[in-house]
Amino acid sequence: MHKSKTFETKIMVSLRTYTHGKTLACIIGVLMLGSLVSCRETNNVKVIKLGHGLDVSHPVHAAMVYMGQRLAEKSDGRMQLKIYPSQQLGTERECLELLQIGSLGMTKVSVGVLENFVPDFKLFGLPFLFRDKEHAHKVLDGEIGKELLDASVGVRLKGMAFYDAGSRSFYTKKPINTPEDLEGLKLRVMESQTAMDMVRNLGGSPTPISWGELYTSLQQGIVDGAENNLPSFYLSRHYEVCKYYVMDEHTMLPDVLLISTSIWDGLNDQQKQWLEEAAQESIPYERKGWQEAESHALEEIKKAGVEVIYPDKEPFREKVSRMYDDFKRDVQLKRLIDAVQAN
Repeated sequence: MHKSKTFETKIMVSLRTYTHGKTLACIIGVLMLGSLVSCRETNNVKVIKLGHGLDVSHPVHAAMVYMGQRLAEKSDGRMQLKIYPSQQLGTERECLELLQIGSLGMTKVSVGVLENFVPDFKLFGLPFLFRDKEHAHKVLDGEIGKELLDASVGVRLKGMAFYDAGSRSFYTKKPINTPEDLEGLKLRVMESQTAMDMVRNLGGSPTPISWGELYTSLQQGIVDGAENNLPSFYLSRHYEVCKYYVMDEHTMLPDVLLISTSIWDGLNDQQKQWLEEAAQESIPYERKGWQEAESHALEEIKKAGVEVIYPDKEPFREKVSRMYDDFKRDVQLKRLIDAVQAN
């Protein structure tokens, strides 16, 4: 391994932005331009493009920047990441599709979106699957986590790492103390069938909306609320519209770092080792940053006048319990659920 050197950051962020109405075809067209191909090599420097939907102030983005720095150091500058945040290259689903055809090198998505490509990831959408954060980390760092990262190879996506994305809770324009308070509310969810089923079981009306369009949708009353983790609620400034954050912590959906298998297969063994090591080293960096971000977000939303509600979780668990019965009809999902609960 090369001795670490002091590098000026190798992470370059594209300044170009696109309208919300962009199509996947338009994005592919841009990516196919010479300067934006998914992985290129100039003067013996291999550059991998990484697109994602988060703001540059997000701790997960910071972890990917750190990964890029470590990759540049390990490779003595011969490998670099070029990161495009804030949905510059498309939504999470679009980025996954770009990876599949090799037009984008890497991305970060929520497992809630990935379940549309790999059914095993539906597991994480089950409400109250994990006992607490320590239990979640134990599962993700162990054999179950490794199995799930490998599960996407068949759809031309290779999982590299899980990033902590905390627990997801509801936030709304009215106080929520029981599941009955959610009845009839239009709640934004990701493009996840499991998330939609969960909201229906709780009496709400699930409404899939792009993350980038959610603030305006909340303002205009298209939806009455949404569900996400604390840092995302804070950094998106959704607290300006929704003054109640309901700490029901119904799911813990990690983020997944993925690489296109066509890009991965084009790397030599040394390059693969550098990239894998850099990705693994970014995990504890991200978890530390996430914990700090959660504490900061909670403090700041309270200052902004948000009421944080800590409801009794048991009625919420009871309302969604039938989802476990439905999931366990699938032999593979039953095996995974049993393995997680036994961990």
